[in-house]
Amino acid sequence: KRLYKHCLVFFILLVIGQPAKSKRPKEPGENKIRPVNKKVKPKSPKTKERESADSSLKSQSILTQATDKGHFQKLAATLSLAAGQSIELRCKGSNVTWNYPSYLDTFKDSRLSIKQLDRYSQLILANSTAADTGEYSCWLQLCNGNKCRKDETKTGSTYIFFTDKEELFVPTPSYFEIVYLNPDKPAVIPCRVTTPSAKVTLHREFPAEEIEIDGTDIIYDAKKGFVFQHPTPDHKGIVYCKAESQGAPQISIKYHLLYVEVPKGPPSTTIAVSSSRAGLSDRVHVICTVLGEPDVDVNFRWQYPGQESERPVLIQNFWRLINRGIGHTTRISKSVLLIEDFEDTDAGNYVCIAQNLQGETTVATKVELK
Repeated sequence: KRLYKHCLVFFILLVIGQPAKSKRPKEPGENKIRPVNKKVKPKSPKTKERESADSSLKSQSILTQATDKGHFQKLAATLSLAAGQSIELRCKGSNVTWNYPSYLDTFKDSRLSIKQLDRYSQLILANSTAADTGEYSCWLQLCNGNKCRKDETKTGSTYIFFTDKEELFVPTPSYFEIVYLNPDKPAVIPCRVTTPSAKVTLHREFPAEEIEIDGTDIIYDAKKGFVFQHPTPDHKGIVYCKAESQGAPQISIKYHLLYVEVPKGPPSTTIAVSSSRAGLSDRVHVICTVLGEPDVDVNFRWQYPGQESERPVLIQNFWRLINRGIGHTTRISKSVLLIEDFEDTDAGNYVCIAQNLQGETTVATKVELK
């Protein structure tokens, strides 16, 4: 019996294990499982991943091209199509603005149509020509009331070459253009090509010679033409471009390069009158003159004694280029106010306000009655 009791106790101990130890309060965090010598794969920070993903999304284009099969494909920086083809572009967004070669606006070409739909804007150009070569871009407008701004994160752009063997150079409406050489900014001779692979050279008319393109001071860009990075008086003269592409070479229009002065600030304005004292029925004219940059427009406004009573006067504006020596060219702009039949109500102050991009200048003169 005693042996049986010992065996029974031993069996119970094997089944239920060791006697329970006295319980004690657990320390904070004691229940946490802490694996020993376990390799844990480090997690890369999600924030940076999201930032990089966001930056890539910002650079994505919203511009696509419709293909013949009814699909849409994203556009690269450049695209070459044969002249005569039609093209359909789409830009995602409910308020889209387009930019395209100004040639199409100048002639109000019916081949171009733009429609804004609910989720995208559609641009269609039918029966393309070599003259349609240029940049096509779009962007989403963000509007708050009447004020709108461009959404820089949602834009699209591509440069399309409409190739034509008969027209290696993009056609222009004139046969002769003036290019102004400013000493403080690059000058562009815009002999752009319709075939990006065409070999283009620059030539001076007199003395007859090919101008060396060093790729530094003078470079060629198929989308722009020849770029003079640092124009000097030595560059002035008449030049033209020559292009070759699997056939006879073609010649561009001629470009007259003029080196110019660059006066800064508002217009340099003077005013003069045919006579400071006029009699009744006399013919009087007041001249407002501005000397400025050749390619900067000047706007004129007048204030004169008979303006409120709607006294009839004739105002004519015109401009021309003048050579001031040493290869410098300046634009002279004039506004002439003419009174055919002077009356007593015409006596008083004549004020001319000339305005350009830098500001405005006001000058005045007085005409008295004899």
